[in-house]
Amino acid sequence: MEHIRNFCIIAHIDHGKSTLADRLLEVTQTVTKRQMQAQVLDDMDLEKERGITIKSHAIQMDYILNGQKYIFNLIDTPGHVDFSYEVSRSIAACEGALLLVDASQGIQAQTISNLYLALENNLEIIPVMNKIDLPGAMPEEIKDQMVDLLGCKREEIMAVSGKEGTGVPELLEAIAHRIPAPKGDPKAPLQALIFDSVFNSFRGIEVIFRCYNGEIRKGDKVKFVATGKEYFADEIGTLKLTKEPKDMISAGDVGYLISGIKTAKEVKVGDTITHFDRPTTEMVKGFEDVKPMVFAGVYPVDTVDFEDLREAMEKLQLNDASLVWEPETSAALGFGFRCGFLGMLHMEIVQERLEREFDQTVITTVPSVSFHAFDTKGEKHIVNAPAEMLDPSKVSHIEEPFIKAQIITKSEYIGGIMGLCMEKRGVLKNQVYLTAERVEMNFEMPLAEMVFDFFDKLKSISRGYASLDYELIGYRESNMVKLDILLNGDKVDALSAIVHRDKAYDWGKRLCEKLRELLPRQQFEIAIQAAIGAKIISRETVKAMRKDVLAKCYGGDISRKRKLLEKQKKGKKRMRQVGNVEIPQEAFMAVLKLD
Repeated sequence: MEHIRNFCIIAHIDHGKSTLADRLLEVTQTVTKRQMQAQVLDDMDLEKERGITIKSHAIQMDYILNGQKYIFNLIDTPGHVDFSYEVSRSIAACEGALLLVDASQGIQAQTISNLYLALENNLEIIPVMNKIDLPGAMPEEIKDQMVDLLGCKREEIMAVSGKEGTGVPELLEAIAHRIPAPKGDPKAPLQALIFDSVFNSFRGIEVIFRCYNGEIRKGDKVKFVATGKEYFADEIGTLKLTKEPKDMISAGDVGYLISGIKTAKEVKVGDTITHFDRPTTEMVKGFEDVKPMVFAGVYPVDTVDFEDLREAMEKLQLNDASLVWEPETSAALGFGFRCGFLGMLHMEIVQERLEREFDQTVITTVPSVSFHAFDTKGEKHIVNAPAEMLDPSKVSHIEEPFIKAQIITKSEYIGGIMGLCMEKRGVLKNQVYLTAERVEMNFEMPLAEMVFDFFDKLKSISRGYASLDYELIGYRESNMVKLDILLNGDKVDALSAIVHRDKAYDWGKRLCEKLRELLPRQQFEIAIQAAIGAKIISRETVKAMRKDVLAKCYGGDISRKRKLLEKQKKGKKRMRQVGNVEIPQEAFMAVLKLD
């Protein structure tokens, strides 16, 4: 056991985690020259296309130092704030972490928040400065920043280049010397933590676990503590680039287990595996439950596909434990699911994965956050969707979630960023100059304002330099109202939104204008209205397509023409009563792209 090292790589987006992982695999010869490609661990097409890591990936390497063989279990983690749950799970399975900082960009928001995650779990941190081969690298300044942040000595910072491979052999040596060996008792009852799982259509569900105490052998009868289910370990093994079956996995190591589990509900990430005949008395302290930030409805385009979509969601949840969902219905869209996501990027990725991996085309409704509505009796109601909002006459007040946003940027962009945050009802709490060039700003702002386009706007104002990290700080009272959209007097629940009263007029007006462009013209007039309660605040009209009924009358008496026009008028009126308006998919997405 003293020759096992479990560690993960943590950093801000784009600081070179996956590239460094590629080099580590190459130097330890875990991956042959022929198998080598960029981002070798990112096995999803989506990850390769966007150049981001979405899933944490575990892989085992063999490393020989002074004739002694070491086993390194490496977990490459995502850097985006929307996937921080993946990072927290990876950290729970490790004893050490490589904290990467880009030598040209310095410390950014996600670097700091990932560092705190690791420190909370008492991980040994090895500071690594990456990309030292870049022409814009500032190694000395960045080292100063890292010493300030970590309180480490300058000589403890490893300088490497993930692209060129400079400094990687020294880094491997440092991992062997500085990261502690896992503690655990191979003789104790089996105690293993499930930190990931994957659905395989041929073999059922593959469970990836970290063994803390005891050992598991092939063919053992095991029990999952939280679900209480029992299985036989048909195959166990370690994760190289492909799976390598073994006869035994003992304390301190990371491995996988296949036992022909068919239903997705039976595997819970964060659960403990133990032996059936010699169970452990305590569960491994897993990770806290995920708190979704953004809620949106996901509906199949055709209601017949509802069950297929449910299956797809269950399989996706295995692989992405931060996705939370429950069934709901909507008058406009039929049966679907209310899903909780960690942010807008997460929502976009889930939608794309449903389309690619499960062939499900879905309609997503307007994202909203979770509100607390208090009725006149003082009872609290949790509102995750505009449709759940109480009648305005019964509401005494509404509380909305507030977050603390930490933005690190170059000093030249302060004005623009302040303007953006003030527009989003943010309050500046403090501002610290980290260096003459870099500023850290802390805002308190409503989460509802952030879920739309805040991140995109922040990036465009700061030309991609600003980095953002946020955490929930609680609920506060706000003047929120439910804005309904009516088409010919009928409410379209999928387009409703809960907005701040000051912004409701502007929001309603812009949404009506946008819908007027997107709704196809019918044989009858369509009235698009925005309303708060019973009060209409904006109206647009989609004119009817008119058939020329007078074409056949040339000359002749006016009464003849009038008769035809009256007849047409009656037909139009009848049509408006029975005709219903088909809403195209773009109209539901229009709300997201109001600007």
